[in-house]
Amino acid sequence: MTHISKTFTELKERREAALIAYITVGDPQLKYTPRLAAALIEGGADLVELGIPFSDPIADGPTIQGAVTRSLKGGARPLDALDVAKTIRKQYNETPIVLMTYFNPIFRVGLEKFLARSTEAGISGMIVPDLPVEESADYKKECQAADVDTIFLASPSTDPQRFKRILDQTSGYLYLISLYGVTGVRANISDDAVDMVRRYGSMMRPSVPLAVGFGISKAGHVKTLVEAGADGVIVGSAFVKVIGANARNITRAASKLKSQAQELKKATTEVSR
Repeated sequence: MTHISKTFTELKERREAALIAYITVGDPQLKYTPRLAAALIEGGADLVELGIPFSDPIADGPTIQGAVTRSLKGGARPLDALDVAKTIRKQYNETPIVLMTYFNPIFRVGLEKFLARSTEAGISGMIVPDLPVEESADYKKECQAADVDTIFLASPSTDPQRFKRILDQTSGYLYLISLYGVTGVRANISDDAVDMVRRYGSMMRPSVPLAVGFGISKAGHVKTLVEAGADGVIVGSAFVKVIGANARNITRAASKLKSQAQELKKATTEVSR
């Protein structure tokens, strides 16, 4: 059982869904990322996704694009994420850390070398949004050898046949994109998103949890999606927005992140499962 699978199993036994928190490495400065991640974990985040800064984040909306810009201007580089992960794991060894990265940084370093360094840093899983499942055989094989979960994404446009192919390659959890478009805070969770969670949830394997992301920012959103059958919720832009608004006061940013995580985590425990 992988680190991520163990975490979801323990949450299920406690009748909780997972709160998965995303932040961009190096935003607003590299030295602050471990402190901000710690605030989220202390607030109740069950897993942390560390976004590797990349110059062309095509799947991300303005909020995360802004975070990437701040990070790159501050001098952060892709492999810095592994040093950050290692620092976080020293204090929070029980919390799985997932890397979210486009494939270009992996390609430049070399897949085998990148995974070796990721394993050394304590990375539990990887998300590569621009790597199609049809071209992932070598990647999947190397990740399995390194005991790193391969987390693939499905979206509203994913047809049932392709969904099954994605599900066959996914481990750790399946990242379900809840809407068309890019990342970003939304006011409401649509009925279509709820229907999609129910539909895809009925197709899931017992060993693969379903985690839903894009647009989630409120406790009500969390409750709605967990009631529909989600095993976890992924919150990114809402946390990144707090960091951006408080970039000059990291103490305040950390405090607000912790409070926000507490509110969202509480919502994962208030649904009968």
